[in-house]
Amino acid sequence: MRLTDATWPELEGRAPLVVVPLGSVEQHGRHLPLTTDTVVAQVVAEDAVGRLDGAVLAPALAYGASGEHEDFPGTISIGTEALTALLVEYGRSVGRWAGRLLVVNGHGGNIEALRTAVPRLRAEGRDVAWFPCGVPGADAHAGRTETSMVLHVEPAAVREALAAAGDTTPIGQLLPRLRAEGVRAVSPDGVLGDPAGASAAEGAALLADLGARLVAAAGAWDVDAAGRLLP
Repeated sequence: MRLTDATWPELEGRAPLVVVPLGSVEQHGRHLPLTTDTVVAQVVAEDAVGRLDGAVLAPALAYGASGEHEDFPGTISIGTEALTALLVEYGRSVGRWAGRLLVVNGHGGNIEALRTAVPRLRAEGRDVAWFPCGVPGADAHAGRTETSMVLHVEPAAVREALAAAGDTTPIGQLLPRLRAEGVRAVSPDGVLGDPAGASAAEGAALLADLGARLVAAAGAWDVDAAGRLLP
């Protein structure tokens, strides 16, 4: 069931698991759309809801904490503080009629807010958790991984002729500079990685794996101290 199609009597007395994608509106190089993170979270959440009995898919929360990308036109960031407040109030409201809330996160910049908001909601007695759309070994931003996924989901949105490598330094080494100076100071095109070799087939496989891992994690519902669903 999609919340956008439901009526209130169809939800009364059910206490369902509500799954909400959380993304961002931020630059993704010259070749990927600003909504890439939201698109990925949406697809993963949709896949999971289709396989979780009685789950309800809520409309995506499309804005996140993207301050490191604000030197690029098109980026809209509400910041960590506002996102934390939004998630807390969202969880409190959903918790009045839903049994559980699962936030499917597509943007790494949202994690600090999730690590604050979700434990707070759980401490209040609400059964809330979050799941990251992370791919082991993926490049950091707008590289092969994200390009492959968008090629599978929205191929017409990818400007393949404009795809080019950015800074390929491991993200762990880049973080101090990214936090201090922003992405544009590190990579003028906004890419942290290399989209070379990206394909729709690879994107399909990556998204299928994410969906399967989310379904398994939601079935086990083992939540750590930060509110994250454990694999």
